[in-house]
Amino acid sequence: MTTPLSAWHTAHGAVLVDDRGIVLPASFSDPEAEYRAVREHAGLLDLTFRTQVCVTGTDRVSFLQGMLTNDIKALTPGSGCAAALLTEQGRLVADLRVYALDTSFLLDVDVRAQASMLETLSRFLVADDVELEDLHAQWVTLALQGPLAAQVLQACNIVPPGPQEFQHQEAEVADTTVRIIKASDTGEDGYELLVPSPQAESVWTTLLQRGARWGLLPVGLTALNILRIEAGIPWYGIDMDQERLVLEVGMAHAISFTKGCYLGQEVVERATARGHINRKLSGLRIQGHIPPLSGDKLYHGSHEVGWITSAVVSPRFGHPIALGYVRREYLSPGTQLRIDRHGTPMIAEVVALPFSR
Repeated sequence: MTTPLSAWHTAHGAVLVDDRGIVLPASFSDPEAEYRAVREHAGLLDLTFRTQVCVTGTDRVSFLQGMLTNDIKALTPGSGCAAALLTEQGRLVADLRVYALDTSFLLDVDVRAQASMLETLSRFLVADDVELEDLHAQWVTLALQGPLAAQVLQACNIVPPGPQEFQHQEAEVADTTVRIIKASDTGEDGYELLVPSPQAESVWTTLLQRGARWGLLPVGLTALNILRIEAGIPWYGIDMDQERLVLEVGMAHAISFTKGCYLGQEVVERATARGHINRKLSGLRIQGHIPPLSGDKLYHGSHEVGWITSAVVSPRFGHPIALGYVRREYLSPGTQLRIDRHGTPMIAEVVALPFSR
């Protein structure tokens, strides 16, 4: 799968990488300069790995209310929320964002989770007046991230949405109607733009031109990966999958504990009533200069107590950091764990997420 911006990326010297089936830019220049642009100014990202499904029909509210973990009935047009779709056993099918429009909802999801999400939702559609439309071929997702992201929008004569996370509205960029969403993918202030695919390049180049005075740079996956790990943002297919319970991933913000029944709710309620889960996605500060690898095991003494899912060298902290699952007995910040890398022990200290707090 390629992005509608492939030609622009190639013409401007981007280093492309196949990220689990999607060819996207790893970097456009120096990844650390791109990282600093987002931390200090603004960065523009191609998020073609995000896609949307449009949900319409007179039963759309009640159907999604009974399927997703968050309170869909509470949404009004222009608002949104994080949510999850679970199996009957409480396992994570997809993490997603829900955006309410006047007569429909948009479900925003990692494209690699879209097929499972659609299959699960379709399986429970019986007599409901609900239609699911895949919008992947119609739209591309861009992200404008950084402390000066709002100034870039204002330079395009756009009043930014907000201040609530996932507030959204339509706007005009390069004579194109786009949907702008208040959303952070990096831990910094930011927005996402849903852009018609045929106009993706003109919107992209307009944003770069108007944002140049604010230090806006195109940013690739290498810098984005560092930024999101520092912010403690898990990615589907790397830090979470269909083997994980939603509470293990630390997604309590995506769950309503008062709305009533939804798919997988009994499992969530039992874990909540018990007061703990067996393991949880945690931050890890790595001693030394070399990051561990995904899948590396975590030990406390002779006991295996978890594993690494993501790791990078952090420019902010000057040493490697990682995300990983840790058993509940060892979750206290400051707990030291061991990673064995080819017979060489590495020390990992448990820290609270996000790292960038």
